[in-house]
Amino acid sequence: MSSDNLERTALTRRTLIGGAGVVAAGAALTACGSSGDTGEARSAVPAPTTTAPPGPDAEVVAAVADVPVGGGVMLESKRLVVTQPAEGDFRAFIAICTHQGCNLSGVEDDRIICPCHGSRYDLDGAPVEGPAKRPLKTRPVAARGSDLVVG
Repeated sequence: MSSDNLERTALTRRTLIGGAGVVAAGAALTACGSSGDTGEARSAVPAPTTTAPPGPDAEVVAAVADVPVGGGVMLESKRLVVTQPAEGDFRAFIAICTHQGCNLSGVEDDRIICPCHGSRYDLDGAPVEGPAKRPLKTRPVAARGSDLVVG
């Protein structure tokens, strides 16, 4: 081997080893980085997320008159729960419990019910009883005339 080949080989090895060191340092810094947890106490029940209004392709799911004020309805064929906590204030949720993914069974009085482990949600989708800790996933809903549209 000529000295030219040795120098190129040594340079390539140095570059490779140096590059591996940079990658390892980057990985170590990433592992030590913040996950967004400040160590402060958090509320046990996070507020439900808000959603944008239904888009132009929204689907009619029920009549406004079908959803009682202070209650709600289960739309099994759509896998939705629609509530009306206050007059004209409609909420729509995916009908799946956030605890372990069971199908919700309906609305009784002012509670959305999961039959599997006893979780209960208020009409805003926040967990109020049982093992569920996260709010129900929301869907955009609006009254358009006498119809409720989701989408």
